[in-house]
This record gives sequence, structure tokens and C-alpha cells, in this order.
Amino acid sequence: MLNKKEQRIRRSRQTRARIALQRVARLTVFRSNLHIYASVISEDGTRVLASASTAEKEVRAQLGAGGKGGNVAAAALIGKRIAEKAKAAGVEKVAFDRAGFAYHGRVKALAEAAREAGLQF
Repeated sequence: MLNKKEQRIRRSRQTRARIALQRVARLTVFRSNLHIYASVISEDGTRVLASASTAEKEVRAQLGAGGKGGNVAAAALIGKRIAEKAKAAGVEKVAFDRAGFAYHGRVKALAEAAREAGLQF
């Protein structure tokens, strides 16, 4: 019997294999109960070109006294931030890797914010 994490990782493998064939940088997302993390990984999968998360000091200051990173508003902020950082690193097109998480809620908010900020996927 697979546990919840193993099921998610199993779902993510197929997506990663498909993205690897596309030869394009990937925007990968990880969400925990408290935070959401996003990173842009190079085409060959060896380097992290840009990353953003709600655990960063500046982001926590922006989120206010609560510093809650586990909500849709925080995810949207990270989506915008990762798009800006990726563009600064010279990345315009990415493949969205939701890492086995459902495209819903925080993951969806992050993706849509990144698109609005000018990242293409």
C-alpha cells in the first residue's frame, strides 16, 4: 500500500518524463501545509535557475504579521515572484510541473499568477 507522499511522487514521474522530452526549463512546485515553494530548473535538470518561496524573509514581511504561507494569496505572490526571477535569469518559456499535486487551489493560483506576470507555459 502506498502512502500519500509515495502516491504523489508516482504521479509526478510521468509528468517529469514528458517534460524532459520537451527540452524546456521546468517550473516545479512543492506545497507543504505551511509554505509553498517554486523553482525554475534548467532544461537538462542540473541547475536551479530561479526559486521563490513563502519561507523567504522578504516574502514573510510582505505577508504581514501572520506570515501565513499556506494560502492562495501567498501562492499568487510566489507565482508573480518566480516569474520575475525567471525572466531576470533569461527564461521566458517553461513547462509547468505540478509534481503530482492537483491543479487546484494554491497550485493553480501560483500557476495563474506566473502566467499573468509574463511567464509562458
